[in-house]
Amino acid sequence: MTKWADYGISAVRYNQQHTHIDQVKVHVDTGEVINSASIWLRADVVKALEKGNTFVTILKNAEGKWVKGQTVYVITVKGVKYIKTVDNGKEADNLENLPEF
Repeated sequence: MTKWADYGISAVRYNQQHTHIDQVKVHVDTGEVINSASIWLRADVVKALEKGNTFVTILKNAEGKWVKGQTVYVITVKGVKYIKTVDNGKEADNLENLPEF
């Protein structure tokens, strides 16, 4: 397996208003395997990205194998930092419809 990024994000949890992601399931990508998930706060993902760590979204295919999704970025909209796969200008996090936990 080729290393896709430092970390993969497989699922998200939104705040009570369902407006912002507050936690994500993060997996270390060793280049050989995708490790088990740990729960990270959204703010910790932002900090890691700003320090130069790389993230991609990951999904399991029909055979139960991880598939690489999109690169995750920090995008600032009106002074607020969001985690996104695309810079769509919206005041919301966007990780391409990952499952919720």
